[in-house]
Formats: sequence, structure tokens, C-alpha cells
Amino acid sequence: MTDFQSFRSLSRAMALGFARDRGALFFTVLFPLMFLVIFGGVFGNQTTSKVEVVQVGPAAVLDGAVAGGGGELAKVLEVTRSADRAGALKKVADGDADAVVEQQGGELVVHYSAADSVKSGTVRGLMDSIVQSANIAASGRPAAYRLTVEQVEDDSLKAIQFFTPSLLGWALASAGVFGAAQTLVTWRTKGILRRLRLSPAPVSAVFGARVSVSVGIALVQLALFLVVARLPLFDLKLRGSWWMCVPMVVSGVLAFLAIGMVIGAWAKTQEAAQTVGQLVVLPMAFLGGSFFPLDAAPGWMQAVSYAFPLRYLNEGMLDVMARGQSPASVLPEIGVLLGIAVAGTFVAVRLFRWDDA
Repeated sequence: MTDFQSFRSLSRAMALGFARDRGALFFTVLFPLMFLVIFGGVFGNQTTSKVEVVQVGPAAVLDGAVAGGGGELAKVLEVTRSADRAGALKKVADGDADAVVEQQGGELVVHYSAADSVKSGTVRGLMDSIVQSANIAASGRPAAYRLTVEQVEDDSLKAIQFFTPSLLGWALASAGVFGAAQTLVTWRTKGILRRLRLSPAPVSAVFGARVSVSVGIALVQLALFLVVARLPLFDLKLRGSWWMCVPMVVSGVLAFLAIGMVIGAWAKTQEAAQTVGQLVVLPMAFLGGSFFPLDAAPGWMQAVSYAFPLRYLNEGMLDVMARGQSPASVLPEIGVLLGIAVAGTFVAVRLFRWDDA
């Protein structure tokens, strides 16, 4: 039997085994999709953090509110100033600021992002209150100021475009880490690794088949997420370089498989592998921005999140699926994920053992 025939036979056997395992199908595919439906439906009820706006040029209405608002306004509003209007608008589109504010005569113009419906609503409500307060201060005369709001993205951008990649990232991390760890421990404790070692199939074909099946399942997950998110209920819009999410998914799967292989190579029992997997995946899901936007987290938590590979997968897919950025924008994230995959594989190989003896 040639190496390719071994690889093909093993891949087919692993894929059929996964398809027949109803528990694996549910927790790998259907369970994450349930979260997509639930989170997409209740997105408007989440809380928000301090509003961060960029003031472009002089804005007497905003300056007066900040000067007269004392410490109370500072609790909910943070204002930075910039002379670069295009750069400020890009920061809003990229999610690095909540709004750009500029004053044109008696008109206070607020450029906001629809990516976070809670933040955009808070921005508009806060600016409206500031404008109304300025008008009350000018009582006895017609309203001196009025508010105009403008969305920085196309009107088609919806919150589901942010939940789709972030929850998909969590699903891929869970499947990769738990799948690889549990498989390796199970094969070792049941003597399957020992038999594979003595079989004609080369070791590269065995592990290559496992990786190819995992990548195939991940691409099916991606397709299902996109199909569900594009239903009229959610109306996901795909534009620009959204197809770059495919190499992002492949890079993420390789990174998470490597992490799972490290856990599986170290753990002696399935219980130990599952416990360590939970300790890795759950913090990574919360700190990687799968369940809530990281801009709502404290600064120290945002800094810690860079140690988790899920952040890079989520940010990369958000950039190309939701923020309309170019393919080149996600190359650093892909590089980080592939680097983690290489480092994890190296560690797993050093820890690997064929049996428990």
C-alpha cells in the first residue's frame, strides 16, 4: 500500500467515524450554530462601556458640554481630538473609536458605526442630550443647534456580521483542541497508536489524515455558519475580501490542533485531557472576543488577550468579513496562527509517546 493510499484510507475512516458519532456532530456543528442563533437574536440587549469619540476640528457644543459637565460626563464620555478627518473615520470603521464628531455651523455631525448597535445607540443618545442641553442654554431664541448622525459603513452592515466570525472562531477552537487531545489520548490508552506504529501506514499518513479531516470539517462549519447567517432572519452581507476567511480558518484549525496535540501528548487520561482543554478553551473564548467585544474589557484584560490565538483568528475574520479590509490586512494574524501551529507541533512531538508504558 502506497503512502497516498494509506492517507486516503485513513482519512475516509476518520471522516466516517466522525459522521457516525452523533455526540461529536452535535457539539462540533449544531451546538455552535445554536449560539449563533441565540446571540444574534439578543445582541441588542448587551451592555456597553464608556463612549470614545474623536473630535475633528472645533466643536463649541461638545467643548461646552465637556467643560460644564464636570466629572459626571467624563464617566461615560471620552473625547480625543484629531485634525485627520479621514484617519478618524477609519478608526471608527475599524472599531478603534465609537464615533467622530465635528461641528458645521449650527450642526453637530456624528459619524458612528453600526457594527455595535448598543454603542451606536448610546453615542447618538448622548450627543442628542448634549445638543438639547445647548439649546436649553440658549433659551428665548430658536433652537441654535441640531444633531445629524451619519453611519460610516454601508447601511447593509449588521451586527450578525460580527457574531458570525467570532462564534465560528470559538467553535473551531473547541473542536480543534478537544478533538485532537481526546483522539490522541484515546488512541494511546486503547493501544491504537501501538497498532498503527506496527502497520504499513507511515506515521505521516496517520497524522496527515487527522489534520485533513479536521480542516475539512472546519470548512463545512464555515459554510454552515454562512448559510445560517445569510437567512432572512439575520441577513448577513458578504462583501469585499470575505473569502480570506478560508485561509484564516485553515490557519486557526492548524493552531488549535497543535494545542490539542500538546494536551493529548501530555495527558494520561481522557479526564485529564478534557479538564486541561476546558482550562484552555474557556478563557480563550472570553479573552479572544467570541462572546463580547474586547473594547468593553479593562485595559489589562485586553493586553492579556494577545496571548491567546483565538483573538488573532477572531480579529482577522472580523477584518475581512465585517470591516471590509483588504486581504493583506490579515496576513499578520495568519502568520501568528501558523507560528503557533509550528511551535505547538514541535512541543507535541517532544512530548509524544506511543503508549503509557
